[in-house]
Order: sequence, then structure tokens, then C-alpha cells
Amino acid sequence: MSAAARPSLATRAPLLVVLCGCMIAMVTFGPRASSGIFMLPMTGDYGWGRDTFGLAIAIQNLVWGIGTPFAGAVADRFGVVRVLCVGAVVYAVGLVLMAYSSTPLMLQLSAGALIGFGLSGCSFNIVLAAFGKMLPERWRPLAFGAGTAAGSFGQFLFPPLAAGLNAAIGWHETLIVFGFVMLLVMPFSLALAGERVETKAGDLPQQSIAAALGEAFGHRSYVLLVLGFFTCGFQLAFVTTHLPAYLIDRGLSISVGGWTLAVIGLANMVGSLGSGWLSSRMPRRYLLAAIYFARGLAIAVFVLLPASPVTSIIFGVVLGLLWLSTVPPTSGLVMLMFGTRYLAMLYGFAFFSHQVGGFLGVWLGGLLYEQLGSYDLVWWLSVALSFASAAINLPIVERPVQRGLQPA
Repeated sequence: MSAAARPSLATRAPLLVVLCGCMIAMVTFGPRASSGIFMLPMTGDYGWGRDTFGLAIAIQNLVWGIGTPFAGAVADRFGVVRVLCVGAVVYAVGLVLMAYSSTPLMLQLSAGALIGFGLSGCSFNIVLAAFGKMLPERWRPLAFGAGTAAGSFGQFLFPPLAAGLNAAIGWHETLIVFGFVMLLVMPFSLALAGERVETKAGDLPQQSIAAALGEAFGHRSYVLLVLGFFTCGFQLAFVTTHLPAYLIDRGLSISVGGWTLAVIGLANMVGSLGSGWLSSRMPRRYLLAAIYFARGLAIAVFVLLPASPVTSIIFGVVLGLLWLSTVPPTSGLVMLMFGTRYLAMLYGFAFFSHQVGGFLGVWLGGLLYEQLGSYDLVWWLSVALSFASAAINLPIVERPVQRGLQPA
């Protein structure tokens, strides 16, 4: 059999492709999910306010969101391996430089811009787009859930690891170790090299990038999906960065914060896999509305209850089941509407909305804490956004875009 006729790795060994993609998602998601563990040591050593650290992580979220559509467009055009490798190197450099950031400007460059750009090129968003292009259709719902769950396992693994390493070797050295770990992305990315599976009937292989963007942003359901995803980013970034400090303010230890973040990641493995499974068995708009509504209830109950290790861990479990469970139905809806040709780019624009929310969640968390001495206002804003997003997702129409006709 000639090389040209040889089936792709995704056809011959789809499980291997999924496993390598999951390893990339785990490694890249872990350190950024640990950012809250580094806030108090860094601000304590340098005398910064939480707003200074929060602004750097807010910049990270915003740059991650800005860079993702462009990284997705490059991956759509030239393949994911180059994008993943460059992203991993930039991410690693950002982590190492963060260890030596003794000024707010340097922190904004390292933890903010560099890690943000690195994430845009090597996070689970690119991995999920690769799954959508490479894997046979029957593998995609499970792969989307598995890739998202793998990122959650990184969140389970890295925060307590970061807390332990901070105590054992110091936060500077911990960041350097995480930087070298990031280079593992490069060998795993080789499994994602290959051609896409056969083009779906809804795809337009010759469609230009400009035409694809015009079609997407003229599509009402896509715009609603993008707007709803804003809330997900707001909540995830705020909780990841500020929850450990919030729990310390309520009289708990840093280890409780680390384990709460870890439990969120562990529970989300179940939530993401379950969401991927449900995405192929029920209307995705109803699934998204239910997730956002349940998040709002969970956050409201958590804020109203007295703080304790038990309530924190229970909150982590409940929120974890809903944490990244929005990703499989969101990416699945983008693929259903527009096909796989520009999946990485179009999902990237949805993710940009997510990261604008993340920017505001982290930044407002630090800013309002310094002004009001409390996170309460941001918690209740998060509850209100949850209920708004639940309503926004209900009118979405779940069908492929009608080419040449007025979109739904």
C-alpha cells in the first residue's frame, strides 16, 4: 500500500490520538488552574495587592482569548502540530519568567501575555478542534468529553502539587518545574499530525476565512452561543484565581483552597464525560441552559452557607460537575452549524467571548476586593450571569447553516 493510500493514524488508532490529545490537555490546563495557589505567596513577598496579581491573570485570559481564533486559523490551514509546539514553548517561557517577575509590569508580561499566548496555541481548544477534524464521527462526542475531562484532571493534579511544591522548594522553583513540564506537549503533539477525515456534506472546502466569519457572525444561533459562553469564562477564571484567598479570608487554610480546586477538577472529569455523552442524546441548548442554571444555584448556596472544609469540598464537587461541561455541547454546536473546515477558528471566537468573561471575572475580583474588602459582589454577579446565560441558550436552533439562504 502506498504512503498516500495508507489510512491515517486517527483511522487506524483513534484511541491513541485521543489519549495523546488528552495528555496535552492535562499538561497545559494544570499550571493555569493553579494560579490561585501562587497569588498569596507572590503578593506577600512583593507587597502587591490582589488587584495587581488579578490584573496579570486577567490579561492572561484576555490574551488567551484573542490568540485562540488566530491559532485556530493557523491550525486549520497548516495543521495543529506546529501550533501546539510553538504554544508549548511560549507557555514554558512564560512560566519561567513568572518565577523571576519582581515588578507588576514583568508579571503582566510573563503570567499575562506570554502564558496567555502560549495557552492559545496549545490548550484543549486546539486539541478538541483536532479531534473534530481527524477522528471518525462516531468518536467525536466521546473525544470532546474526554479531552475536556483530561484538562480537568490537570486541575485535579496540579493545584495540590503546586501547594506541596511551594512548601517544599518555594514558589519560584515550582514555576520553573512547571515550565519544563510544559515541554512534554511537543512529543504528544506528533500523534495529532495527519489529514482530516472525509469532508462532511455541510462543509465548504473552498470557503474563505472571511466568508466563514461573515457566515458565522450573521448566524443568530452562533451569536447567542458566543454570548452565553461569556459567563462560563467569568466564573471559571474568578474561582480559579480568587477561591483560595476567599477561603483564607473565611478562616480556612490554603490547603483547603488547593484541595477544593483539585476536587473541582476531579468532579469535572465526570461532568465533562457525561456532558459529551449527553450531547449526542439530547438537545445541546437544553443541556447548556441546565448547566448554567445549576451553576447559579450552586454558587448562591455556597456563598450563603458558613465556610468550612466540608462545605468547600461539597461546593467543589458540585461546581466541578458543571465546570467545563459546557465545552462539549458548545464545540459540538459549532461543528453542527458550520462543519469541521473552520472548526478551530470558529470555536476560537466563541472561546474569545469566554476569555473576555475570564478577564472581567479575575480583574473585577481583585479590584472590588481591594475597594470593598470582600468578594461578595462578584459572587452575586456570577449568579446573575448564570441565570442570564441559561436564558440566552434556549432560543438556539440546532441545525446546519443553510448555505445560500438566510441563516436561522
